[in-house]
Amino acid sequence: MPIYELLGLQFHPVDTKTFREVTRQLEAMDPEEARFLAAFAFSLNRVARADSHISDVETQEMEQQVEYWGGLTPAQSVLVVQIAKSTSRLLGTAEDLQVSEQFKELALPVQCQELLHCMMAVSAADGSISGVEEALIRKIAVELGLSEPDFDEVRSNYRQKWLAGRSKPVGPSPRRRLRS
Repeated sequence: MPIYELLGLQFHPVDTKTFREVTRQLEAMDPEEARFLAAFAFSLNRVARADSHISDVETQEMEQQVEYWGGLTPAQSVLVVQIAKSTSRLLGTAEDLQVSEQFKELALPVQCQELLHCMMAVSAADGSISGVEEALIRKIAVELGLSEPDFDEVRSNYRQKWLAGRSKPVGPSPRRRLRS
């Protein structure tokens, strides 16, 4: 079954030699491995679209993560990420929890932690991790059965990017204490 069907997408690509070869390679994957990869890519996309916009740098980071963790070629990773992005545009947030549950079923606990790292990397790709992105990553971590210490440990690796996404406090600046 093609990976785009596993994602529930009706996909009618341009018929090119390269596309046919990449599709053939993806279709040769074990169905369980393909579902795992689809859920992985969909989860990365979920974080990238947290702020309602997926930047080119976030897309490139997703492709790199999918290529590395999925053991795919660059062409295959581009296709998988594009399918995940298209599916997300079509479905919105309707399938988010089900995809997390499917990933949790298919993954080992260490793979859930690896996904958490990858989501942070995608979120930080544009130079900062926003509060919206962090909240969504925290929510997905809970859906995957990860603990608060697991989340905090991974987040600490991205501390500088996390701080860059924080706005300065609003309101008057603190008053200096005068010496008497």
